[in-house]
Amino acid sequence: MPKPKYYLTTPIYYPSDKLHIGHSYTTVAADALARYKRMKGYDVMFLTGTDEHGQKIQRRADEAGVSPQEFVDKIVGTIKELWELMDISYDRFIRTTDARHVESVQKIFLKLYESGDIYKSEYSGQYCTPCEAFWLETQLEDGRCPDCGGEVEMTQEECYFFRLSKYNDRLLELLETPGFLEPRSRAHEMINNFLKPGLEDMAFSRTSFDWGVHVPFDDKHVVYVWADALFNYITALGYPDETEDMERYWPADIHLMAKEIVRFHSLIWPALLMALDLPLPKKVFGHGWLLLGDDKMSKSKGNVVDPVILCDRYGVDAIRYFLLREVPFGSDCNFSTEALITRINSDLANDLGNLVSRTAAMIRKYFPEGLINEGVTGDPDDDLRKMALELPAKVEAQMEELQFSKALTEIWTLVSRTNKYIDETMPWALAKKPESRERLSTVLYNLADMLRIIAVLIEPFMPGTPDKIRAALGIPEEDASGRSLTGWESAWELDLYSAPEGVPASDPLIPRIDLEKELVSLDKLTS
Repeated sequence: MPKPKYYLTTPIYYPSDKLHIGHSYTTVAADALARYKRMKGYDVMFLTGTDEHGQKIQRRADEAGVSPQEFVDKIVGTIKELWELMDISYDRFIRTTDARHVESVQKIFLKLYESGDIYKSEYSGQYCTPCEAFWLETQLEDGRCPDCGGEVEMTQEECYFFRLSKYNDRLLELLETPGFLEPRSRAHEMINNFLKPGLEDMAFSRTSFDWGVHVPFDDKHVVYVWADALFNYITALGYPDETEDMERYWPADIHLMAKEIVRFHSLIWPALLMALDLPLPKKVFGHGWLLLGDDKMSKSKGNVVDPVILCDRYGVDAIRYFLLREVPFGSDCNFSTEALITRINSDLANDLGNLVSRTAAMIRKYFPEGLINEGVTGDPDDDLRKMALELPAKVEAQMEELQFSKALTEIWTLVSRTNKYIDETMPWALAKKPESRERLSTVLYNLADMLRIIAVLIEPFMPGTPDKIRAALGIPEEDASGRSLTGWESAWELDLYSAPEGVPASDPLIPRIDLEKELVSLDKLTS
């Protein structure tokens, strides 16, 4: 039987400068979802990339004294390095300057023009260059861009227009149906702010600059950068000429993004797909912002946090854990160095790290010849084992709803319960009584088996940590019978722990940080 497919995307990021931790938030969440689905046996297509055209890029390149292509090539290199650093397991990376994408966008534009969904007219209105977005006067906030708060420019030029208004009623029906756009509050915003007042046709090309995909039959026009960018989700699959991947993966199961670009993905993108007579994505999810001092991080504001500095200083898995654990996915999260270090110390160093260190040290000390489960049970065992057996289903339920924080909370409930189990059973006291050796063996076996399960369940979130846990406890990839000890299905079973090579000495899993000494000013982490 073929594997079920799962196609997920991040937005393609705008390489006007190096990315900040807010961009990492979206991508880490997508990566956790992709890893989870792969562990569940899905054929995953995880797409990310870069949106490299537009007026802002051309201006930045001019300021730097280089060509736009040279400018974006350098930035894209840093983006790929960042995703490698953060263990992002994308399957494809698309650039809108890729020759295949450019050719595909031109063919799509021509198709829409020939069908009558694109026509030529003249645009006159406000344009925000940082957001590459057109705005009506009524949509501005105090005369400024409602998304970034920046200045807008009065623009008047010949344009091709897309008949967005034609699809207003179909879009209203789509967004009124629960499940397409989440969280639900985003759907209400689109309905009340855009669909009920009525959509206007949108400018679909520009003539005031030339860094973009040129309209194939009218070379002085370049395709509007947002249209160029949105098409990436299907051009990456070979549309319109190559059909195999389109038939396999489309429609997308989920488009992930920050909430400020939900309008493009929940209104313009579905309308374009309707015009092309293609299936719509199953879900669009607009998560909240990472805030710094209660303000949205923005390169234009200069209040961004460099993820490379954070990862180098505190470790990749610690940063991934913080991003996914701190708040429910969908809500805004206020980032601070103090909150990060507190979370590292409490959850990772104290709860999980100490549990691994104590368990490994006791097995190494009391059973250097090897540990087996003697089956001598006691009062706390049933409660601990029941919790472990119920945990995978709870984690799955939260992951299917994109509730990464709640999934991690469920896992840490077992971490806490296992720490409590140590206090209840007091292995150090059992070790002093020769008649309690078999009971001691069972207690330590239960501890190790809980950590084996925890290592499997945290892998989507912290891909570098499970192998460290297994190494500290001597757990191989497979047991003597060839059964996997690292696959998702192994988390649903008890009593699979084995350490045929013994338990080696190891460094602390995640060292505790001295908050007073380590707490640095935000100025040192911003750029």
